[in-house]
Amino acid sequence: MIKRELRRQSAIEAVIGHMKTDGHLGRCQLKGRDGDAGNIVLSAVGHNLRLALAWLRMLLRLIPIALWRLLIVQPAIRLAS
Repeated sequence: MIKRELRRQSAIEAVIGHMKTDGHLGRCQLKGRDGDAGNIVLSAVGHNLRLALAWLRMLLRLIPIALWRLLIVQPAIRLAS
């Protein structure tokens, strides 16, 4: 049980460290506890948007490859057979 919690904690700490450097989660410019909470939520939203954009970027790179295989490579293979 303790090993699992330590693995989970180390995984979460890596995400928090990434958010501190790339998500600008350093010094909070908003006032009070609500400002702290808002800062963390906005940083998490930004992190999730970066992940979603990376996924979309990968998908948009795969679509032309799939179309090329479907429209150019497969007809060429049929003609050769």
